[in-house]
Amino acid sequence: MAPTLPALLCLGEMRWGRGSPGTFPKPIIWAEPSSVVPLGSSVTILCQGPPNTKSFSLNKEGDSTPWNIHPSLEPWDKANFFISNVREQQAGRYHCSHFIGVNWSEPSEPLDLLVAGEEPAGRLRDRPSLSVRPSPSVALGENVTLLCQSGNRTDTFLLSKEGAAHRPLRLRSQDQDGWYQAEFSLSPVTSAHGGTYRCYRSLSTNPYLLSQPSEPLALLVADYTMQNLIRMGLAASVLLLLGILLCQARHDHGGAREAARS
Repeated sequence: MAPTLPALLCLGEMRWGRGSPGTFPKPIIWAEPSSVVPLGSSVTILCQGPPNTKSFSLNKEGDSTPWNIHPSLEPWDKANFFISNVREQQAGRYHCSHFIGVNWSEPSEPLDLLVAGEEPAGRLRDRPSLSVRPSPSVALGENVTLLCQSGNRTDTFLLSKEGAAHRPLRLRSQDQDGWYQAEFSLSPVTSAHGGTYRCYRSLSTNPYLLSQPSEPLALLVADYTMQNLIRMGLAASVLLLLGILLCQARHDHGGAREAARS
């Protein structure tokens, strides 16, 4: 039997969080252009919930004052929290919530806003180095290791891929003969691993503050299987063409001999 209108209305209230507080969906939070922000640049933290949201609230852990704004564009489901000239104090972990009906939703998943490039006098002023083993050009399925290193005290290294939606990878540093380092294994390599990487240093005193990035490292992932298939196809085409030319030459030669006999 088809659901009645009251039943549909009830389902709609449950979907968008009206009714009991436990039915509120969590909003989604992310940062553009990236959650790794150079010191002094701008970033937008976005929070998205259901349509017709009345208000969004952005909260930074350790800060008791939330930032509340109203959606500005239909369907009233998103808020943009713009931060210009980002400073070290704005690094940290953020959550957002949305208000619809009569209650606030549960907080979103956390967003770590990482500020890179400490002041010149800071302990994170030196860049780490980034290298790759065995080579920056690898085949699908191979094992690759990206090595972050620094001669200065480092508690954690972070590896960031340009344009990646996921948060940077973190590894605790290891002291190797006076060098701090971390090995990020990308194994087995897939086509999704191709791209440009950078690594950063951080200290345990404030894990949301990062050093300047390393020099970029481009990882090229080649599909040699596909390349071999292309080569085989080209070779087959060449052999076919040679066969056609040979047959044509024999045919022309046979015609010339018949003409000479007559």
